[in-house]
Amino acid sequence: MPLAMNKDVFITCAVTGSGATQNRSDKVPRSPKQIADSAIAAAKAGAAVVHCHVRDPDTGAPSRDLGMFREVTDRIRDSETDMVLNLTAGMGGDMIFGDVEKPLPLLDGTDMAGASARVAHLAECRPEICTLDCGTMNFAEADYVMTNTPGMLTAMARMMTDLGVKPEIEAFDTGHLWYAKQLVADGVLDSQALVQLCMGVPWGAPDDLNTFMAMVNNVPDDWTFSAFGLGRNQMAYVAASVLAGGNVRVGLEDNLWLDKGVLAENWQLVERAGSIVENIGARVIGPAEVREKLGLVKRGPVS
Repeated sequence: MPLAMNKDVFITCAVTGSGATQNRSDKVPRSPKQIADSAIAAAKAGAAVVHCHVRDPDTGAPSRDLGMFREVTDRIRDSETDMVLNLTAGMGGDMIFGDVEKPLPLLDGTDMAGASARVAHLAECRPEICTLDCGTMNFAEADYVMTNTPGMLTAMARMMTDLGVKPEIEAFDTGHLWYAKQLVADGVLDSQALVQLCMGVPWGAPDDLNTFMAMVNNVPDDWTFSAFGLGRNQMAYVAASVLAGGNVRVGLEDNLWLDKGVLAENWQLVERAGSIVENIGARVIGPAEVREKLGLVKRGPVS
């Protein structure tokens, strides 16, 4: 296929995530203040979009606490740094099974919530974008399953649309894209959808280029896509995504390292990604251009 390089690229910074990375790097932000400060620094370094989870400030464990989401949102909006806010809606579908001979009852750590509970923080904070993990998937974490049924996804997507929040489809494999296209066909999602191609997350799509291009080739022409590679291939996927016509995501949710043996901060990953984008002949665009491209409306503090 011919090269379809994207000349106007936005960078998303995934600031902290929900993985068990908090004890592997002291750079991973935990408290709402740390998360907001890291997002602001990433925006100053060139990230037009910041993707935020929240964590328990003491343990670093992932959380769905409304108050912490609100604090992160308020701190970002009260800052003088412009950025597009993207909040996760991926939590609340966590199932942890027991022994293979006795999988039930489900073990501690299971967090299964209803659709309204899973989007409650969106109603509270009204970000411009939120994530929609478009499928169920095994992860490389013993007997943990990320659970997103078609009925749940349909309900959540309708609620997001009604709130005026644009879903960012998280596609961890080709079947997730297939179902996302069905949501568009059913009128649940807007036809000019936004999708994040998640490469190298065990056990989703592996991060080889053949698989990546299979994912890219399954994205409809009127959609906007971004992509990331997990771990050591994060920066390689910056170049790959731009060359394939997409945008890029970096950040500590996906990769902890700047160089071998050197732990990264979010702003450093954004800065390096920006250099790669510009050095291959593209331009890094800011939040105002992203809003125009995606049809977003900037929101101020929520009373």
